[in-house]
Amino acid sequence: MILPKKIILVAYRPYTIKELLQITELIDFLIHLDQGLAYIIQEFGMWTYILLFLIIFCETGLVIFPFLPGDSLIFLSGTFSSKGLFMIELLYILYISAAVLGDTVNYWIGNFVGPKVFSKENSKLFNKRHLQRAHDFYEKYGGKTIVLARFIPIIRTFAPFVAGIGKMSYKRFIIYNILGGILWVTIFLFGNLQFVKDNLTLVIYMIIMVSLLPAIIETLKYKK
Repeated sequence: MILPKKIILVAYRPYTIKELLQITELIDFLIHLDQGLAYIIQEFGMWTYILLFLIIFCETGLVIFPFLPGDSLIFLSGTFSSKGLFMIELLYILYISAAVLGDTVNYWIGNFVGPKVFSKENSKLFNKRHLQRAHDFYEKYGGKTIVLARFIPIIRTFAPFVAGIGKMSYKRFIIYNILGGILWVTIFLFGNLQFVKDNLTLVIYMIIMVSLLPAIIETLKYKK
């Protein structure tokens, strides 16, 4: 079926300058969302909690949104919490849930996409051998990668996606996913609270101990 020229022109109509400016302003607003947090609280009230949840979920769960604020947004909302503008307990639950769910969705997208993309034997870029190497890497170093990636912008968006592509064991992935999410949110959300400032050394030791816990458990299981 051949479409009329008028319909084709409508389907492929280029953006006007006004529309491009609106898109640019939207992207700029999202990138610097943390800087306009006070305005957002004033305008949206309780809906701000849902907005913050969605931003962290998208930043960790969808590879097309690595530019969204993560660390700075959590840290700044912690600052606002200390001033009574947020319920920090609710933020804590929402942020951890968003971070863990985001990484989980990202993992399964990669898990679904991987075998379909890396299916050719003779392809230089999408060779099956690359998929096997990714799998071997994530089985050996995947736990550390998932936890440490939480603290590196952009990398944290892609790490769970690649873990899914590499077919990292989901049982191992979810343990380190939860651990990394809790550490990430705890450090940035409570980083400016007086208790953390006064007991920084203790907090650091606790983080180290918690991060080593899965490795210790696996070692004990292996010895048995």
